Amino acid sequence: MSHLVILPILIPLSAGALLLLAERLGRSAERPIGVVATAALLPVALILLVQATGDAPQVYYLGDWPAPYGIVLVVDRLSALMLTLSAVLALPALLYALDGDDGRGRHFHALFQMQLLGVNGAFLTGDLFNLFVFFEILLIASYSLQLYGGGAPRVRAALHVLVLNLVGSAVFLMAIAAIYAATGTLNMADLAARVAAAGLEQAGLLRAGGLLLLVVLALKAALVPLGFWLSPAYSAACAPAAALFTILTKVGVYGVLRVHGLIFGPEAGHAASLVDPWLVPVGLATVATATLGVLASRELRRLLAYLVVLSAGTLIATLGLASESATSAVLFYTLNSTLVGGGLFLLADLIARQRGDAGADLGRPRSVVQPGLLGALFFIGAVGVVGLPPFAGFAAKVYILESALSQPAAGWMLGLILGTGLVVIVALSRAGSAIFWRTGETPPQGEKAGVLRLASTGGLVTATALLMAIAGPVTEYTRATATQLADRAGYVEAVMANEGVSIPASQRRPFP
Repeated sequence: MSHLVILPILIPLSAGALLLLAERLGRSAERPIGVVATAALLPVALILLVQATGDAPQVYYLGDWPAPYGIVLVVDRLSALMLTLSAVLALPALLYALDGDDGRGRHFHALFQMQLLGVNGAFLTGDLFNLFVFFEILLIASYSLQLYGGGAPRVRAALHVLVLNLVGSAVFLMAIAAIYAATGTLNMADLAARVAAAGLEQAGLLRAGGLLLLVVLALKAALVPLGFWLSPAYSAACAPAAALFTILTKVGVYGVLRVHGLIFGPEAGHAASLVDPWLVPVGLATVATATLGVLASRELRRLLAYLVVLSAGTLIATLGLASESATSAVLFYTLNSTLVGGGLFLLADLIARQRGDAGADLGRPRSVVQPGLLGALFFIGAVGVVGLPPFAGFAAKVYILESALSQPAAGWMLGLILGTGLVVIVALSRAGSAIFWRTGETPPQGEKAGVLRLASTGGLVTATALLMAIAGPVTEYTRATATQLADRAGYVEAVMANEGVSIPASQRRPFP
């Protein structure tokens, strides 16, 4: 058993605690700790990514307790891929903040690490209750990051997010209680086996718990009709926080894929394929609603926030196709949309800084200081997020459409995704024209962007080109991941491998 598995949790946890102690020393002490901890996550995630290419998932039994009684962390292809995505997104976002954003309030670096702790823990946990725990950690950190820097829009948006997610947390606990009452376990692998063998008398509780879980995950992923909180929240947040937030909706999508794919999959007996009938219509409704939001947006950051919602809807609708090819397409699309989306939030902040009092308002003409450089980055990001050649967004859209061709919902999927793509092209073209062409006679009022901010922004935005360059190996990995996810028995066998192990009498401790 490799202790490397716990490092994506241990590193941000230790760094966050150390940052709270180092606060008195100022940013000169906080910055190195935050950067070193965040940078360390990337090689750890890459090593786990390589190790995950084996046939069986790696399982880490905390306290060496036998399953299903102890807490387990599981690294398979999916969790390793999401850990890597989180690390790749987090480092440029943090580096961007070093150019002054981390000085607008207190505890930025500690909150950033706590956000990573919650995200990484959600990807690694093999226990349903601990998924709730890590969700709460990332949500508490996100509330504080949402408020970071102050201002009425941020306070108002954070209050809405807080209230909605408190309700969501209560529903999450009710879902867990219903599932535990029916099965007597919360270990995901053990749940998969017990739900498949459950009788008709437990079916009602299981189905109720599963559908409540879908409601909670739909709230996290900002799906219709529970996703209207996202646009005002993400558009008001400071740029580094908004860039990191782009992965939070993907945590919700990950939860649907992991929890419902494993526990309520086609082999789940009376609760088999519980949410499949809901995913395509809910996902497509989210895509349509978000597209209208994109078209109606008069601020660049709000437009980008609706693009995050649109990507979540596309992912959920594709998951509803319930095939290995669709799952592979979802994973490839997740990589591209998360990295480019994060980069565009940073770019929107650069544009707002250089436009002076016009900021991100698309209706107020104002020149930018570096129109050529920022315009090129905007063009690359727009092409990447819309799904036009020659970048990875195009390949992602092609994979999704190919996976839909043999499905009953093919007509709806193709028509809506292609149609909304055209509308998004129009909206982004209009935004680009307003920012870089229709500037009137107004001189620039801002300052040139620093090297650190440009490098961070450019690295994320141009990731779509790099992803396209290595699309072959990445697609091979996502296909193998989809195949592994379909092998539910393999996951259960790996996690429950030490089920019969007993604790030696010398290590037992009586309860007080």
